Amino acid sequence: MAIKKNRVKNPQNILTAALLVALAYLVFTKNYDISIAPKGNAKLTTETATETLNANALANKVAPDAGHTVNIRWGDTGIKLVEAGGIDLDRYKENYSDPQYAELLEFLTENKNEGITITPQNAYFWVNTLWALGLTQQSDVLTKGIMGTEYREDLANFASTGGWTLGSRDAVSLYSSSTIIPLTQEQQDLVTKVSANIYRPCCGNPTSFPDCNHGMAILGLLELMASQGATEKEMYEASLAFNSYWFTTTYVDLAYYFQTEKGQMWEEVDPKLVLSAEYSSAPGYQNIKKQIGNIPGTENVGASCRA
Repeated sequence: MAIKKNRVKNPQNILTAALLVALAYLVFTKNYDISIAPKGNAKLTTETATETLNANALANKVAPDAGHTVNIRWGDTGIKLVEAGGIDLDRYKENYSDPQYAELLEFLTENKNEGITITPQNAYFWVNTLWALGLTQQSDVLTKGIMGTEYREDLANFASTGGWTLGSRDAVSLYSSSTIIPLTQEQQDLVTKVSANIYRPCCGNPTSFPDCNHGMAILGLLELMASQGATEKEMYEASLAFNSYWFTTTYVDLAYYFQTEKGQMWEEVDPKLVLSAEYSSAPGYQNIKKQIGNIPGTENVGASCRA
């Protein structure tokens, strides 16, 4: 008698069932989240999507604890700032009396050939120190820009001037008063050009209108970089990094937006685009915030425009 072979009537059903079983195994044993998938980026796996959409993971990309280093020479900039009255060393030491700031204070008393590294721990020190630099340094942005022309009589009323209390001279007399950093006209022009494209989330003005401390601090950073031959690209990258430590929640939100709505990981986004009014100004950011809502795991932390 011939043995009758059993035949599979529908092998496709068995294959489908096997795939479903395998997928269920992955979901329940590997903690994959298949419900979250960033728009516009089919290359992202579900594991990557879950990991990078976590608020803490995004914060580690935007403002990592290891910090961001700008490879420029600080040199005797701090010493000159003290000599020009931009910084009152005694007030600074009192303000930064915590032992964690001891090494940072050396940037005001010693010639430092190393670059600037901003971290979550020292971001407060650098916003003030660069603020003093931007305020004191002779600058076309300050003398020929909107603050030095249209609002010249109102200088004392801005947060970046009236709010500066850590100098040995009043802020109005410090305003664009000293050549801390020698700049050629070409370098002044570069700073003017780049500063017009860099916004900050605490207001609606660009760095070319530095009416708050963060704007004045970025101006000081740009001037230092321009004096040492930095490119526009490098200046935008550094400005975004410093903004990100000063307004971390804002840029975590923007990183989330670019990944979910534009399909771009944070490291792929053009810094100049992020710093534009569309994203980094207060109105621009608020518009983005309305679109994405609150990201689980984040807190709304504001930034202060005072010393």
